Amino acid sequence: MEIQTRKHTYTPEEYLELEEKALYKSEYRDGEIVPMTGGTGNHNKITLAIAAILLYALRRKNHEVFMGDMRLWIPEYKEYTYPDVIVTDGKVLYTGKNNTTVTNPLLIVEVLSKSTKNYDQGDKFTFYRSIPQFKEYVLVEQNQYQVMHYSKTNDEEWIFREYKSENDLVKLQHLDFEISLIDIYQDVNFEDKE
Repeated sequence: MEIQTRKHTYTPEEYLELEEKALYKSEYRDGEIVPMTGGTGNHNKITLAIAAILLYALRRKNHEVFMGDMRLWIPEYKEYTYPDVIVTDGKVLYTGKNNTTVTNPLLIVEVLSKSTKNYDQGDKFTFYRSIPQFKEYVLVEQNQYQVMHYSKTNDEEWIFREYKSENDLVKLQHLDFEISLIDIYQDVNFEDKE
């Protein structure tokens, strides 16, 4: 006899209430609460380097830079997620009662791990593309020089570029800014595996 286990589904409001009290972060995927895994040293170094470089480069411009604790709401897919880096263009649009959930990213950066790589490159990118303001997506491998960059064109198409050399420059089209792989991977130890 097969026993079926019912999976509890949560409303977005229930998720937000639980998330406020939680000791660790979780994502919300259309009724399901998914605990986030911890990051590695390389993941942390890469995220911090990218956010710091963008924060400095975009100072006194009409952009905001956020790191992993800023939640993103994707209404079309009923998803709450925590991208590694978010950059907004113009005024930040929040949802809810406080300033913890952004709705208008221009750029999203995700540092890949074994447990999230397929999701970040697949469904998550599909979800992100439903956000009208979203125009650039950067995926960064943490154990080798490899950056995958998607940039939206005026024709609603996405151009893909891949970078694999420490001397390569990633051109962020919608921010009019370049970032080198050597700067992204500063102090990263490729021998440290996830």
